[in-house]
Amino acid sequence: MLRNLLLSAGLLITTWVPSVPAADVTGRWDVKIISTSNGEVHGVAGFTQNGNHITGWLGPSEADPIPITLALRQNKLTIWTHPQPGRNVEFARCDVTVEGDKMSGTIDSDKGAIEFTRTSHEPPPAVKFKSGN
Repeated sequence: MLRNLLLSAGLLITTWVPSVPAADVTGRWDVKIISTSNGEVHGVAGFTQNGNHITGWLGPSEADPIPITLALRQNKLTIWTHPQPGRNVEFARCDVTVEGDKMSGTIDSDKGAIEFTRTSHEPPPAVKFKSGN
C-alpha cells in the first residue's frame, strides 16, 4: 500500500509541470542602445501582445519605425530588425530579459547593450512604415 502511494505521488510530481505565463510587454517603450561602434543611441518601440504572440515596431521615432519580428518565451524577448533599402539599423538581433517595466540585454550577441523602459501600458498606435529611398 505504501509503495503504491509513493508511486502515485511520484507520478503526480513528474507529470505536473507548472505553466509559466509570458511576460507582459504591451505598451510604449523608450529605448537606449549603447553600441561598440556608434556609442549611445535613443529611440522608441511599441508592442501589442496577445499571449505569446507579439507585434510591434522599433525606431528613432513613431514617425520613422523599422519593421521587426518578435519572439517571447516566458521573460525572454528576441527582436529581429528588418531594415528597408536606404535605412540603417543599430542591430540585426537583440535578446532581452523582461523585468516588469524594464528590459535589458545585448545587441547582436556582443556588439553592445540595449535597455527598454516602459512609458505606457496602453497598446501603441499603429504606425506606417516608409519605403526605402
